[in-house]
Amino acid sequence: MSIKEKKINISSDSREVIIEANNLGVSYLSGRKDDYKSHVFNYLRNKKESASKEKEAFWPLRNVNFKGYKGEVLGIIGSNGSGKTTLCKLISGILQPDEGQLTVNGKVSALFSLGMGFNKELSGRENVYLNGMMLGIEKNKIDEYIGEICKFSGIGEFIDRPMKYYSSGMKARLGFSVAAYLEPEILILDEALNTGDAEFSQKAADKIKQLVTKAKMVLIVTHSLKYAKKNCDRLIWLDKGVIREIGNPKDVIERYLESIPVKSPKPKPKRLELAQTESEVRDTTAIKLNQISVTYEMKNEKFNALNDVSFTINEGEVVGIIGHNGAGKSTLCKLFTRILTPDQGNIVINGETTALLGYGTGFNAQLTGADNIYLNGMLLGIPKKDVNNNYANIVEFSELGDFINKPVKEYSSGMKARLGFSIAATLKPDIFIIDEALSTGDMAFKQKASEKIQEMMEQAKAVIIVSHSMGFVEKVCTRAIWMERGKVRFDGNSKEAVQLYREEVKRKKNKN
Repeated sequence: MSIKEKKINISSDSREVIIEANNLGVSYLSGRKDDYKSHVFNYLRNKKESASKEKEAFWPLRNVNFKGYKGEVLGIIGSNGSGKTTLCKLISGILQPDEGQLTVNGKVSALFSLGMGFNKELSGRENVYLNGMMLGIEKNKIDEYIGEICKFSGIGEFIDRPMKYYSSGMKARLGFSVAAYLEPEILILDEALNTGDAEFSQKAADKIKQLVTKAKMVLIVTHSLKYAKKNCDRLIWLDKGVIREIGNPKDVIERYLESIPVKSPKPKPKRLELAQTESEVRDTTAIKLNQISVTYEMKNEKFNALNDVSFTINEGEVVGIIGHNGAGKSTLCKLFTRILTPDQGNIVINGETTALLGYGTGFNAQLTGADNIYLNGMLLGIPKKDVNNNYANIVEFSELGDFINKPVKEYSSGMKARLGFSIAATLKPDIFIIDEALSTGDMAFKQKASEKIQEMMEQAKAVIIVSHSMGFVEKVCTRAIWMERGKVRFDGNSKEAVQLYREEVKRKKNKN
């Protein structure tokens, strides 16, 4: 039974109110509530602000009014920077409102970033306890559910290995499992289902359906309109800190889509709606792997992240790398970018590689977006003069406006995604590697980023895209490599690869 099928057939006024916001507002004031690091950075940079600027308040949320009812899944949608994460932080008690009132009837467990509280040196099992206690769960309750949490996460023997060897998807699996299995009263998931393979995403969605029958309510922030329409009872559409609409998911999504501006057609449009990407594959080799193996030593035992992997990528190819979390995809990317060297075999790379392995991973939270353009640019290997020449284009493409001069600590995850992609997209690399490039961001920016990727494909020798979005791989990639347990399961036509992978996911689901 889907969440929408179990809707309560009584009027909203007679339902128990779990969350109520009345004229809710929160403001950020320049220079206010800055931490020690911020003051040090501002002093070292000789930052001078006028008195008027110091008194200028920015309201990420204002005049917000809504009620959340017992037994419902309430979704929140909106573009990056619209105030979604700020609202979640208010409900979870991380922030206090500057005006209005907020009533929350229940204990809140919030998952803002999957695995955010994990310690990379501890094992997954140890981090279950650490993360659980950070969510306010008592140790004896974690003891009761530890077996089910480990099984649900599906990370197998990795549960007793250090977190530093986990992929982002494996952290996502474990983080969700901790939050979902410890029976929260009010569960907040801020972009919690953005990272993860198709199989786990479905498991997580099914688990949320079970949760809502026990919990008081579930609040989900998502950019996936398809997910919101299918699984949420109601939607709140936030836009620039105010609520544009609350109501039936289908109606709210329809109005939200109408609000996204339609750009005038370009002379040579390269939109994702076009048919399969056509590319002239040349005989020249861009990347060649010959019997590559990568082994991690963990607590006197060895784990093969990659085992006897061989393939060749020629110039002109757009290659998608697919597979479940922990299959070896990110390890491959680290080989391509020379972050890792193989323990066995050899790898040939003909050209300079530029990789976007994680949006904003090099950002310093205390510095402004403008400063971080230079910092992140240099971490990506861009000469300072090239950053200078492209600075205006980066800012314009990111669409961050005045936020470019605010500290990154005030950015939402989507805003970091915009800026991270905008920096990397200014390059003209020989080989461009994108690891889950479109997992974060609103629909309008995803479209824009997709078009930019299409342009890059014409400039680069080869493009390698790691993605859990099978539709994206089918449309954009000319070829796909399906990884499983560190080995190549299939290498060939992207549509055929996606079909086989989907069939495998379905088979495993039916088996369970």
